[in-house]
Amino acid sequence: MTGVPASAAGGSSGAQGPRGSAAAADGGTPSEVSGSDSGPATAPEGGKSPRGGKIAAAAVNQASVWNVANLLTMLRLVLVPGFVALMLAGGGYDPAWRSLAWAAFAIAMITDLFDGHLARTYNLVTDFGKIADPIADKAIMGAALICLSALGDLPWWVTAVILGRELGITLLRFLVIRYGVIPASRGGKLKTLTQGVAVGMYVLALTGWLATLRFWVMAVAVVLTVVTGLDYVRQAIVLRRRGIAERAAALEEKET
Repeated sequence: MTGVPASAAGGSSGAQGPRGSAAAADGGTPSEVSGSDSGPATAPEGGKSPRGGKIAAAAVNQASVWNVANLLTMLRLVLVPGFVALMLAGGGYDPAWRSLAWAAFAIAMITDLFDGHLARTYNLVTDFGKIADPIADKAIMGAALICLSALGDLPWWVTAVILGRELGITLLRFLVIRYGVIPASRGGKLKTLTQGVAVGMYVLALTGWLATLRFWVMAVAVVLTVVTGLDYVRQAIVLRRRGIAERAAALEEKET
């Protein structure tokens, strides 16, 4: 989807292969985008590169950021302040405003389901997306939880447990990344889905049996949050021990 003609990067159209397209999509260097398999691009007569070469290469890198996956992530970021404004409008208890806030929250959750899939499927992974996507996820969920607790609809300890777990696991991933990556588990995905449904039900001004139902859905979400968090901690410990053992074995083999 994000591949560009090789002529835009200073190479011949026949030299542009999959590697060049991948480099463009990932924001690669101009040399990668121009198709390194065919050798260096020939300069025009006189040995000078085209004046527009660097500009064209920069345009390729810039265009790789403005893909559909990143646009969905940006939409989620933009929805956060809008959601907060709708959530607190009318004193925070107006059913009409709460319904509009729920719509904004639902759109954010739906885009979260698609942007990562699109980025991986169509080779649209960028450094911006790697950083902005988890920020957008936690921003909309955190905003919803804090608003609900501030309005008295949700106990603060629930908000503390969920946000503490999310921030803690994110920090844990960074701490053990030198040893490997902790993969997302099925339990983690189920936790995310349950959290989204539970928070969405609390955003709506529900009464009667639906209000009782949302309490139990949130209870399940909290349990999954804690259980999956402990499982990630276990995985991080195992990953760290394995990494240390492998490094020690490699060092010992090198010395012998």
